[in-house]
Formats: sequence, C-alpha cells, structure tokens
Amino acid sequence: MLPEQLNPSAIPDDQLTIPHCKELLSRLQTWLQEQFMAQEDVLELVAARSEFTDLLLTRLWQKFGLDKHASLALIAVGGYGRAELHPYSDIDILVLSQKAITPAQGETVSQFLTLLWDLRLDIGHAVRSLKECTQQGKEDITVATNLLESRLICGSVATFNGLQELLQPSKFWPSDAFFRAKREEQLLRHQQFQDTAFLLEPDVKSNPGGLRDLQIITWIARRQYGAMSLQEMTSFGFLNRAEYLELQDCQNFLWRVRFALHLAIQKNDNRLLFDRQRMVAQMLGYRGEGNAPVEQMMKRFFQTVRRITELNEMLLQLFDEAILGNESTKTKLLNENFILRGTHIDVLEPSIFQDAPHTILDLFYQIAENPDITGIYSSCLRALRDARRCLVIALQELPECRERFMAILRHPRGISLPFSLMHEHGILAAYLPQWSQIVGQMQFDMFHAYTVDEHTHRLLKNIYRFQQAERAKLHPLFFETYNRLNKPELLFIAALFHDIAKGRGGDHSDLGANDAIYFCELHGLDRYEGRLVAWLVKNHLLFSVTAQRRDIYDPDVITEFARVVRDEEHLGYLYCLTVADICATNDSLWNDWKGTLLKELFFVTQRALRQGLENPPDMRLRIRENQRQAMLILKIQGYDEPKVNQLWSQFKADYFLRHSSEQIAWHTRHILDHADNEKPLVVFGNHKTRGGSEIFLYCRDMPNLFATVAAILDHKNLDIHDAQIMSSKENYVMDTFVVMEPNGEQVVTDRVPMIIQSLEQALTRPGYALPPSRPLSRRHRQFNVPTRVTYLPVKGDHKHSLIELVALDSPGVLARIGSVFQACEFEVHAAKITTIGERVEDFFSLSRLDGSPLTDADKKTLEEKLVEKLNPADEM
Repeated sequence: MLPEQLNPSAIPDDQLTIPHCKELLSRLQTWLQEQFMAQEDVLELVAARSEFTDLLLTRLWQKFGLDKHASLALIAVGGYGRAELHPYSDIDILVLSQKAITPAQGETVSQFLTLLWDLRLDIGHAVRSLKECTQQGKEDITVATNLLESRLICGSVATFNGLQELLQPSKFWPSDAFFRAKREEQLLRHQQFQDTAFLLEPDVKSNPGGLRDLQIITWIARRQYGAMSLQEMTSFGFLNRAEYLELQDCQNFLWRVRFALHLAIQKNDNRLLFDRQRMVAQMLGYRGEGNAPVEQMMKRFFQTVRRITELNEMLLQLFDEAILGNESTKTKLLNENFILRGTHIDVLEPSIFQDAPHTILDLFYQIAENPDITGIYSSCLRALRDARRCLVIALQELPECRERFMAILRHPRGISLPFSLMHEHGILAAYLPQWSQIVGQMQFDMFHAYTVDEHTHRLLKNIYRFQQAERAKLHPLFFETYNRLNKPELLFIAALFHDIAKGRGGDHSDLGANDAIYFCELHGLDRYEGRLVAWLVKNHLLFSVTAQRRDIYDPDVITEFARVVRDEEHLGYLYCLTVADICATNDSLWNDWKGTLLKELFFVTQRALRQGLENPPDMRLRIRENQRQAMLILKIQGYDEPKVNQLWSQFKADYFLRHSSEQIAWHTRHILDHADNEKPLVVFGNHKTRGGSEIFLYCRDMPNLFATVAAILDHKNLDIHDAQIMSSKENYVMDTFVVMEPNGEQVVTDRVPMIIQSLEQALTRPGYALPPSRPLSRRHRQFNVPTRVTYLPVKGDHKHSLIELVALDSPGVLARIGSVFQACEFEVHAAKITTIGERVEDFFSLSRLDGSPLTDADKKTLEEKLVEKLNPADEM
C-alpha cells in the first residue's frame, strides 16, 4: 500500500537527517490526503501511516545503534499497537528492557527520543523495565490497556515475549477485574458528556457511542478470549454476522470522519466543533446549499453512534454474564410473554415480536407497570432489534399497537423509563413515521445542545421529573399547574410533536400541528382534545417569546396574549410545555430570571382571564397599590412620608406601573440617601424574587447613556437581559438594568465594586473613552445572521414605537445598537435583551425626543443604519 518513494527503508544512511525526514513526513501527509480525497479505504490509510512509522522508527533506532543492545525492544502500544494511526494521532511507544537500563543506554535512548520530538512527531513514550511495566500496569487500567495492545516494532524479540508472558491473565489483570475496570471507566467517561451521544459538538473518539465504545468491546474480548478483532467475536457467539457487519460499518464511518477531521485541522483533536463540521462534511463529499452538508453528515453521525451505543450495551451485558457469571438466577414470570431476570425484562419467545408486533408495545407497558425493571435483557434486546428491522409498516397503523401506545402515555410512569427506552432502541421511530425523520436531526446553532429527537426526549423526561413531589421545589408553579391538568397525556402528545416537523422546510409549528391533529384522530381522541394538542404545538413558542421579548407591563400585550390563550386550561398546559421545553434545550438556558418572567406572565394573564378580557385592568388602581405598598416599606425603614411624596411627585406615572413596590422602595431609599444629586448614583442589588442582578442608575440625562452603559457592562463580561429606561419630570434618568453572569447566575459579589466604579466614571465624564469590544468568538464566526428589523403593531394611543431586532450576537452589539439610537436622536424607553445561541432577538420601545412615535421616514432610516452597523460581514 505504501508507495516506494515514501518508504523510509529506501533512505541512504547519510540522508537520514532531520530536514530530509521532515520532508518525507510532509510528503506522507500530502499523500494521505490525496488518497483520502480519492476515496481510498480509510482502513488501508491508517494502516499505511502505521507501516510508515514502523519503518521510520526502525531506521532511527538503528541510526543510534540501539539495535546493538540485545535486551532493548521498541514496542508500539495503544492505537499504534493496533496498527491504527490517523493523520495526526499520537504515536505511543515503549522502550522496554529486561532489567533497568544503564546510564549509557539511557543517554542513547534520550537522544533517540529527542530526535523524534525534533521531527515534530506527537510521541507518547515510556522507558521501562519488565518489572516496572507490570508494576505500573497493575496500578493503572489505562497503562494496562495500552500494554495489552503492544506490538513489537524492532529490537529484542525475547524481551517482547517476556512482556507478553507477564501480561497473561493469570499474572496481570484477570478478565473479571479487567472487565469491571473498563466498564467503570466507560461510565465515568460517559458522565463527562452528560451521558448522551447527541451533543451537537461531539467527540468522535470519546463521545458515548464513539470509537472508544467500540474499542472497549474488543479490549474485553481480547482479554477474555484472545479475540483480536470484531470479526473474531462472531466465533465466540457474542456477535452474529449481521451485528458484526453493522459494527464494522459504524467503525468505518467514524474512522472516515476522524481521518477527515485530522486533515482539516492538522492536529490531533477529535472534537467535531461547529467551525470544523463544514470542512469535514465537504471533505466527506456531502453537498447542498447552506447548512445541508453539515446536517446530512451529522445525521449520519448521530444515527451511527446510536447503533454503537445499543450494541455496546448488549455486548457488555453478555460479557457480564460470561466473565463475571452474573446470569441472574432470580426470575419472575410477568405474563405469558415476558419474564423478569433480576432487574431486566426478557421475552420468553423471541419470535413473538415479529409474529405479533403489538407485543413490542406490551414490552414497554410491562416496564411501566413494574418499577423494579431497570433495563432490557440482552436476548430480548437482540430480538427487538431483529423485529425492528423486519417491520414493513409503522406500528401506529396497527389498532392493537395504538391501544397499547395510549396506555403507556396514560400510565403514571409511562414517559419515564419506558419512553426513554423506546427512544433509545428505535421504537418511537418505528411507531411514528414523523419521528424517524428527526432521529439524529442536526440543529446547526448555538442555542440547542442536542439533536431534535434527543431534545424532545429530554423535554418528556423533564415533564415527568418536574411533576414529582420530591422535585416540587425545583419548579413549584410547574408542579402546582401540572397536577391540576385534567389529562396530562395531552401535554405528552404536544411535547412529542412540538418539534417533529423540523428539517422539512416551512414553519415547523404549523406542520407539527397538522401531524398532531392526525395522530389524535387516529388514536381516538375527541375533537376538543385534538384541537387543544394542535394549539399547543402551533403555539409552543408563544409563552417564551412573549415573556422574554415583549413588554409584559403593557396592558395591550397582556390582553393580546390572553386572547390567544383563551382560558386557564390552555394557559396551564402551555406554561408546563414551555418550562420543560426551555430546560431541555441546553443545560445552561434556564435561570431564575427566565423563571421569574414566565411566572409574572402566567399570573398577570390568569388575572386578565378571570376578570374578563372585556374588562381591562385599571392601571391607575395598580399604580396606587404599588405606591401604597412601597410607602409601607419605607415607613418601616424610618423614612418620612412627605419627603417620599415630594420625590415621587417628580416621577412619571409609568414608573410606578413598571416597577414592583419593593423596587420602588429600594430606589426611593437610595435616592433620598444620596447626598449629591449632581453625582451619578449607581446602586447594585441581587433580588432573588427577580432572578437576576439589578443595577439602578439615577443621574442627569446625558447623550449616549444607553450605549455607554451597554459598553461598560459588555466589557465586564455581563449579559444584559432587561432594561427599563425612565426619566423624571426634572430630566433625571432612572434606569434599571437586569444583568447576569454568562452562566446565567447572579453577578459575583466580589465583582460589584469594580462594576460600580466603572459605571460612575463613565457617567461622570462625558468624553469617557469606552473600552473596545471583545473579539468575536471561534464559535460565533461560523454563523451568518442577517440583521433584521421588524416594527410591531401598536394599538390605541400608544406613544412609543415597538421594534424587534434580530442580529448576530457579537461582542458590544448592544452598545452599537444604542449608538445608532443616539445618532438617530431616538429615546429608548424599554428593552428586552434575548440571546438565542448565536443571535440576539431584542425588543425595544422607542420614541422621538419629543415623545412621539417614529415616523415612516424614521423607521426606514433606523433600519438602514442598524443593518449597516450590525452587518455580520463586518465581524468576520
């Protein structure tokens, strides 16, 4: 396979120099890339690099005269020991001696290794005696695994054979201990990836379902049976022919992905990050417009790791029985078809799944019925896999299956372990044709952390977890609302379908609603139930969009939201779906601030529905009540009522409407205590009820104030989530910013003094030089988000213009938006700042300086300036 011109054996001794070897290594990498792009078998290519490395190291070993030392051996270990070297994989070697090496030998070996480093080879090396090898191998399972894959490159055969003798199971890591250690190692590794194979930036090697999960199978089989390959495992009865071919296909695909990844980034890194996925997809031959190549490749990737995960689980169960003798003797007959073996369910007659497909659903109903069941027994899993491949129609087309599916949905434990296993083992895809289309469906953005199907699976798990009494403190309003729902299964169905139409083109909410209607009719739900489910699917984003990107203190916003929601039943279902959906999107998305916003919207909508939409709330009553409650707080704190009223007389009515009584009292107290009104007041507070950290500013109005504050806070690496921009009758600004750390937590207390100091300096000096924006991150550079400005309709005598702005989330973006408002001479009255992955979707309430709404000419000018200022091309 290796061409003669790349064969290190052909190099004359006098040309075995560093420059010549570097040039040869460079030509090897070029040849590997050319062969790969020409669709050569990747198995041959990794073997070719290993062969080249063997030949080069042998020549260099001889160059230093190490072949003259009869007791020294150069041994390949780890992946190199398997003769598998991807373009930039580490080259792990062991210099082995029968006894401790002499100082002279040590000096020569050191020169040999130094030359390898000078050649820029990624060498992982160890220099040990036989005794040291076995000692360290017995203490460290990773060292032991590398030694078990050892292969002689050159040097003493006797020394190498001595190592092999010491590695026999009777002397070194018996099979049972080795199996336990490798299984524990896999569990710990999976935990590092949140126990899911479906993170959108996976690690090809270490991800659950990745190459490591394939290797652990062969390691265990080698230790127990001496099997050197997946194919050899078929002779021991662990794999049938079809399963072997399936694993081989999975390995070949992952090897091609890893090989392309190494070539693309020219280093040994196995993380398939966003900025690498497009390059790898192109190298693998995926074509299409936009993100289509990435989505096609990643869908294949996720489907591959799912298959590996399933077979890995089955084989580890079989090894557990064969190696540890853990075949359960404790059995319990569940019914005529199923038996409980220990804590795993098994089928009595494997062919029953193919003869009577509805028994597939019976299996999962039995899991719901029996809380002692923790998984599916290996023989049952194999039968399930065989039956799944033989299906010719979707299971939902069979009436018996529909009956059992609805029974699982309605079971108190149905969406817990049963649905997780149905998802994990492809039964949801076999049941719902639409589900099969989203299995492994990529979401190429920074907002979602998981594939579409895995996100939906986690949403269902959240619904089950959040309604448990022991978790009531986690989401108390969810717990209370869920347990008032008449038919929770309607929420489950809506969850199943809320994203099921993603990837088809068109509005996934509308398409999913149509799918949900058909499902409900097919499964015997009445018309009202079907329409409720479809409404939830169609409007599953409404609650979060309204709470996070609209002014929920505006009566018109609440009235319109309540009109769409219709009644408290719809409100309850939608709230539960929204909370579970947000928490399932990624692990850092939910925070107290979002929880506070959703709760506020829930309760204010509930009040509007109870008093009737034809009777809008009297804002004057709310203002007076807020003032009364705030005054009570201030009196308790010792403040004089006349002084408070004198200050409040300078405030506009809108201030008392948009702040709680606690906030009003907090602001008032600090303003009254502030000695110098000519000096800006900056007050910082962490309020648990608000879910974020609040910064209150009180000072004379000044040009570009909003942009200045945004720039300072961005420089301090704080995220702004909300802003209330107010001014008093005497032209003092009274601005409130809700900010959080990038991880969604309240601002660290130790950072507060410096933040306050920076804001005070900026507000004191009109010519204060703003800090430069941070550079665009690696991840953000992969996305192109066109700037889009939408003017929202306003009703009645609304004085302000409402805009929604979508743009790339780049450092300093909010400061630049503020500078555009300033240049156009527009006032900001309120802002909702929402970051959705790589883009911002912000809401602003604006007016001209005289308080009037923007004219059509103003709107056109503003849109042009924002697009010009925020064009993503400027950030690349």
